[in-house]
Amino acid sequence: MKLSEKFQCVAAAVLILTGIVLRFVPGVRFSSYLCLCLAGLCILWLILGRWAEKSRTGKWCKRIFLVGLSAVTVLLCAFEAVIVTRGEEDWSAMPVDAIIVLGAGVNGESPSLTLQTRIRKAAEYVELHPEAPVVLSGGQGPGESITEAECMRRALWTNSEEWNQRYLLEDRSTSTAENFAFSKALLEEQGIQTDTAVIGVVTNDFHMFRAKLIARREGLTTVGVPAELPWWWLTANYYVREAFALVKTLIFD
Repeated sequence: MKLSEKFQCVAAAVLILTGIVLRFVPGVRFSSYLCLCLAGLCILWLILGRWAEKSRTGKWCKRIFLVGLSAVTVLLCAFEAVIVTRGEEDWSAMPVDAIIVLGAGVNGESPSLTLQTRIRKAAEYVELHPEAPVVLSGGQGPGESITEAECMRRALWTNSEEWNQRYLLEDRSTSTAENFAFSKALLEEQGIQTDTAVIGVVTNDFHMFRAKLIARREGLTTVGVPAELPWWWLTANYYVREAFALVKTLIFD
């Protein structure tokens, strides 16, 4: 076995082991799958390399694979640059007519770490804009005993009935697209002219670019209010995952 082939085998083994370990680390399941996929690519490259030594067809397949992989890598890196840049933009101080807080996972009745960061940012943001109605948007998914909207409502509830009346629960959505579609309808019921209104969107920084893209498709003008996760490795996991999610949104949503 050649030295390059040994290196590919070692790389694949390390990636497989890393993927298995990450599978048991909360919040980084995507990184686990990504490591396993990269291990598969290493193995495929090894197979193509051996095939290319024996066949002209194999050589062409290896070249096509390399070109395709390079193109996908460049595209994902470009997406990642946009996602990171836009995710860091904070327009909290800009006047808005309404606020939408996007939900995230709920563990039973407790907010996930991602949702906790959105709730904290929302609590700060609604203080800056006391006149704006606030839509708490998120339905109920697998493993969730209550809706994401209800979980946020409980966390943001105060002793002031007048203040609490600002919170509007949108508890049917199961995707970001539905978040905005159903929230838009709810705001219109409250007399908000959504075609001209400026709406503050609270979500995580890694999710901000795609969220604003989907909101634009719904005819909403939005400004971003990004919430940050506490650990860099968790942030990195979600930023990488978001590049793939953006591809899905552009093609299928």
